[in-house]
Amino acid sequence: MDVTVVAGPELTADIALLESLTTATAAGLGVSGRLLVADSADALRASVAATAPPVVVLPGPTPEARALITGAAPHVLWYDLTAETPVAGALHLHGRGVWGLAWAIRHAVHRLRSPAARIAYGPDPDQWGDLRLPSPTGPPPAPVAVLLHGGFWRSVWGADLMDALAVDLTARGYASWNVEYRRPDQHGWDATTADVASALAVLPDLAGTGVLDLDRIVVLGHSAGGQLALRAAADLVAGTGPGPHRSGNAAPGLRLVVSLAGVLDLAESERRQLGDGAVAAALDGAPATVPQRYATSDPMARLPLTVPILLVQGAGDSLDLVDINRRFAAAGRAAGDDLGHLELPGDHFDVIDPGTAIWRATLEQVDRRLRR
Repeated sequence: MDVTVVAGPELTADIALLESLTTATAAGLGVSGRLLVADSADALRASVAATAPPVVVLPGPTPEARALITGAAPHVLWYDLTAETPVAGALHLHGRGVWGLAWAIRHAVHRLRSPAARIAYGPDPDQWGDLRLPSPTGPPPAPVAVLLHGGFWRSVWGADLMDALAVDLTARGYASWNVEYRRPDQHGWDATTADVASALAVLPDLAGTGVLDLDRIVVLGHSAGGQLALRAAADLVAGTGPGPHRSGNAAPGLRLVVSLAGVLDLAESERRQLGDGAVAAALDGAPATVPQRYATSDPMARLPLTVPILLVQGAGDSLDLVDINRRFAAAGRAAGDDLGHLELPGDHFDVIDPGTAIWRATLEQVDRRLRR
């Protein structure tokens, strides 16, 4: 497999830097990578048409080149270095700078290697999940891994961040449900939390064919997604969320909730201005101005969760996240929760990289809870 990156006309970036990033990212995926430069919209159209997937296109700023995004072939992934309005109906990532090209390449390769069924759980373009099922040769039904991405609740980051984990879990016999949701910078905090609940609530519909075991569910959230995962679990147990619970037993199938470098103390994170004020921006205020929103959403305020929790934290990550996870572990255990805490070498993204030791240790704990 070869992955091709095509740089459009008048792109504001160093081509040599893009080329080296393309080569290195492709090599990390075990494929070859090359970069082509198109000096006009016509040349860009011709390059895309003549290239086998996976293809990532950086269209650049010219209207003629950008017009090609609409109606493009479904195997073409468009990536803008700058924050742009997403193009409806197109495979379009944006706003992550040069480093974001690496994520775009990974997404293009993963979706070709391990195709997913993209299923809407609501009418908005951001209300969907990618469902991947394990090999049909495995014994059905499969345990379910629900994945919630992070990105400090900002719209430039999406579900593609969890692609690698979704693929790895599916290869190991799990059904993976990688959830996209409306982010609060565009839709408000209540839309975000409602979407996570709705994405869990739709699991019984996805299980209609008998391939999903709703008695064995793990929810894994990364960074800001760790907060969303723990809040959703707390709502399920309390019976206040519309998830896959049954009368008399709020969350029988939720065997484990996993926070991967999660933001688990919202009030303190707001005081420390983590993510350049990301918490107050997402919740639309500080604890003093929107206290009820923090009371329902802050995992630290929801203890005990009364479902098994696993905290996973890279020791080389932000020291504030290391501190928050250590304090949350102590508080959760003091409250009586069944709580595991893995703090191992690694950075913020090693915890969602299937090739790392910290992910292998995480998977061992997940398997222990969910395997029959």
